[in-house]
Parts: sequence; structure tokens; C-alpha cells
Amino acid sequence: MDLIVRGICCLRPGIPGISENIRVRSLVGRFLEHSRVYYFHANGKEDVYCASADWMDRNFFRRIEICFPIDDQEIKKRLIADLDLCLSDNCLAWELMPDGRYRHLQPECGAAPVNTQAILIKQLSESG
Repeated sequence: MDLIVRGICCLRPGIPGISENIRVRSLVGRFLEHSRVYYFHANGKEDVYCASADWMDRNFFRRIEICFPIDDQEIKKRLIADLDLCLSDNCLAWELMPDGRYRHLQPECGAAPVNTQAILIKQLSESG
């Protein structure tokens, strides 16, 4: 399970027997706003949802929020591609370690830098 969070995350990933299949990364860059896209893939079925808020107590119990499915296949493909881009980021990304510290990810020797926000800005400016 991959979680892309904007900032604080109380979940401790990578703990054997508890959360060893969970990875948490935070993207910190020019833009503070982030998507609320939820992607579930099981038994060959891909479900994608968008929501109006983060999954936090204050949003569940003290506000009215909405989460809705994405049924359009082209939009679904675009959202999944954007999530994959975020998971490949090696410039803005910080990975949450089991002890609660964050480790800044950087391009490995010889690897191309992947800056999600710069790539999305370029894509949007070319599309429009």
C-alpha cells in the first residue's frame, strides 16, 4: 500500500508483522495543495475515487464532505498516471521511516531527476 501525504502522518510504515506492506511518502514543493485521489486495485478491478477532504477525524466528524467514484476511463487513467508520477518523484519526495523520521529521496547515481510538480506544470502549460 502506498500513501502519498502532504505532511504529517501518524501511521508508522514498514514495521514487521504490522505495517510492512505500507509505504508513506510526502511531496513538499512549490504548491501546498494536493489531490485527494484514492486508488484501489484488487483482483484486476481498479476503483478510483476523488474526495473533497483528507481522511482525518475533523473531516469525518465535524464537516460535510464528499467522496465520489471516477467512472470515466480516460479520467481514471490520467489520475492513475498522476499517482504513479508522484510515486516516482525523487526530488520533492520524503519517505516516512518506521521510527517516524522522514528521509529525503534523491535521484540515484545516474538516474534522471523526477520532480512531479515541474512535470505537471509543463504538461498543463503544453495542453492549453
